[in-house]
Amino acid sequence: MSNRFKAHTALFFTALIYGANYTVAKEILDNDYVHPFALTLMRVLAGFLLFSLFHYFFIKEKIERKDIRLFVLCALTGVATNQLLFITGLKYTTHINAALIMTTTPILVLVASSLILKEAVTLKKMLGIGLGIAGAAILTLYGKKFAFQKEGLLGDIMVFVNAVSYGTYLVLVKSLMVKYHPLTVTKWVFSFGLLFVLPFGYHELANTPMNIFTPRIWMAIAYVLICTTFLAYLLNAFALKLVNPSTVSIYIYLQPLIATAIALSFGKDELNLTKVAAGMLIFSGVFLVSKK
Repeated sequence: MSNRFKAHTALFFTALIYGANYTVAKEILDNDYVHPFALTLMRVLAGFLLFSLFHYFFIKEKIERKDIRLFVLCALTGVATNQLLFITGLKYTTHINAALIMTTTPILVLVASSLILKEAVTLKKMLGIGLGIAGAAILTLYGKKFAFQKEGLLGDIMVFVNAVSYGTYLVLVKSLMVKYHPLTVTKWVFSFGLLFVLPFGYHELANTPMNIFTPRIWMAIAYVLICTTFLAYLLNAFALKLVNPSTVSIYIYLQPLIATAIALSFGKDELNLTKVAAGMLIFSGVFLVSKK
């Protein structure tokens, strides 16, 4: 099995996890069980504990002092700003708006990669991103309503700034992924990220009425902590070690496709020509961007 195939397999499963996360996280937030900052702190704390535990038993790799500044910057963009703004923004906007706004991430990554990593912006990559945006937009908006409304504008802005932050993280962390084991990188990124998030979420988490959580909410929280945080970040880190940030970011277009597939499997949606065409656009876009 080639390294590129392993990377694309990891990215597919990451997209699978994130594809379900919009609905799962939205259910927790909409029912006001957990404040967005409290949920973010729970995510970062869980990530810190799990990554540290696995790193201690399996890797035990040290980092160089000169790289600490970059680790801190990655923690700020890839954990603190990214997660605080996404979770909070998701509470104040719709999951449709959030999913569509997040499709700007590959464009932002392409621009950042060009400026920071001097990665070539080719016609093939631009075409692939364009096809991905078109397919994701069709799937996200088909039969639904997308609108920038005044009451949801703050949430939309937060989700967009989150996309900028996450796109920047994917580019900045690439050099660390090449140098260190993915578990080493994620451990330290979450360690520093916890320091940034703790002041925002401590009070909210301390006042969270966990005694009223239903089994369904506990399952949703477990999914967000274990799958969306630990597994997704680890799989993304593994892929980033093997392929460029643009290839990693393009997989975001699979998220609405996977969400649709999940709905179809549970009989909550119907397959039609429009959705098939949208899926073909997305796969074509992913192929063009990831092809050497």
